[in-house]
Amino acid sequence: MMHQKTMVAPALSVENLTVTFGTRRGMVTAVNDVSFHVNPGEVLGVVGESGSGKSVTGLAVMGLIDQPGRISGGRVLLDGKDIAGIRDREMRSLRGKRIAMIFQDPISTLNPVLRIDTQIMEAITAHERVSPAAARARAIEALRSVGIPSPESRLEAYPHQFSGGMRQRVAIAIALLHKPAVLIADEPTTALDVTIQAQILGEVQKLASENGTALVWITHDLSVVAGLADRIAVMYAGRIVETGTVAEILTEPRHHYTAGLIASVPSHNRRGQPLAQIPGSTPNLANMPSGCAFHPRCAASSELCSTMLPPVVSDPSGRLVRCHHPR
Repeated sequence: MMHQKTMVAPALSVENLTVTFGTRRGMVTAVNDVSFHVNPGEVLGVVGESGSGKSVTGLAVMGLIDQPGRISGGRVLLDGKDIAGIRDREMRSLRGKRIAMIFQDPISTLNPVLRIDTQIMEAITAHERVSPAAARARAIEALRSVGIPSPESRLEAYPHQFSGGMRQRVAIAIALLHKPAVLIADEPTTALDVTIQAQILGEVQKLASENGTALVWITHDLSVVAGLADRIAVMYAGRIVETGTVAEILTEPRHHYTAGLIASVPSHNRRGQPLAQIPGSTPNLANMPSGCAFHPRCAASSELCSTMLPPVVSDPSGRLVRCHHPR
């Protein structure tokens, strides 16, 4: 577990979370012994390449892992209560109220055949007893809070009548309706252009800080979390390999994978020079390398790396790194 610098109780604590999937080739571990916490009002960036287990971690925390997948170990503590494996009915009462998620594609959130007002008002009345007039007033305010102009008239539109950026704003408004203790955002701005992305990042950050919401921002893009997050957890092949503050991770990465991610950001390359990249590709989870999963791609690997899983090493500041030969 990460060390806490303050006495504030975490809004969300994930302890030794393991998620497995049954396949034709046997059991595959998509998330392996993952631990992290996020405090009220804090933003934790979870970073890694596609296939690193970031999205599966988010879905597991939300109780949205379906067969053939399952949480096979660990705990997910929301407000101090373990919600991993609780009954569907109980989880549904929490989902949307105490913990919410924004997906990469707003179509995952919005029903294409229902008007926006119907969808937002149903999300309100699912958890609260309010009159239709009060629910509608809340819906208008929710759209206004995420920067949608003329919210009174836009309420009567259908999702296809909104641009991609506006649909994502609606999805964010729905996620924030009940001021959840925890908000998980799974690459919600990836498909949007840079200016819309910047606006939405700013609005989500402001709303989270005003409401005291703990925000877990899942992304493959370090440049996004650089200006958004307080701390970063770097994932590779289903495990967290390094954690630290944004400044620590970006200026002094300890894990060689983290250093490779930072070096591959285009702004770190000289004009006209080939982009730096990490050699090889992420391993197949059904055929994982022995020892450290990153060793086939790591210039600093030794025989020890290929035979033994590196332990998690922490320093007094609370930084963690899983590496035999940290930088």
